[in-house]
Amino acid sequence: MLKLFSHPDASGHLRGFAEEFGESTNSVRIELGKLSEAGLILSSPEGQKVLYRPNIQNPFYRELTRLVSKHMGFDQLVERVLNQLGEVESAFVVGDYARGLDTGTIEVALVGQVDQQVAQRLAQRAQQELGRRVMLHFLASATQLEKGPSLKLL
Repeated sequence: MLKLFSHPDASGHLRGFAEEFGESTNSVRIELGKLSEAGLILSSPEGQKVLYRPNIQNPFYRELTRLVSKHMGFDQLVERVLNQLGEVESAFVVGDYARGLDTGTIEVALVGQVDQQVAQRLAQRAQQELGRRVMLHFLASATQLEKGPSLKLL
């Protein structure tokens, strides 16, 4: 669920999910079947594979994305950081969490005139409360995000 409900364009294949989460393809197939039967995900053939993606039309989609966001700690991090930072134009989750992987590090790109010292102090507090590493990237404009080799929006 973390992978499929972390953002609306999330998708994946059976073997990819199995490898990513270190599970057998059979156990992943069973779980995908349950989610599909409940109407929470959609599947479509893609060559020799089946592509799974969230059903954004499902009435529970929004609530599931909120639960995933809360589990990953985004709601607390975003609220704390944005309320005290100055002129933040945009904030983006990048890296593994943007791909739906809970690796223990949350990377956030902040765009605008941001007080970096305040941001780092808040990020340290968020780290302690969330039990996850918080890595901040500061950008003057969103075009830096597109050009930067290590920061790609999904």
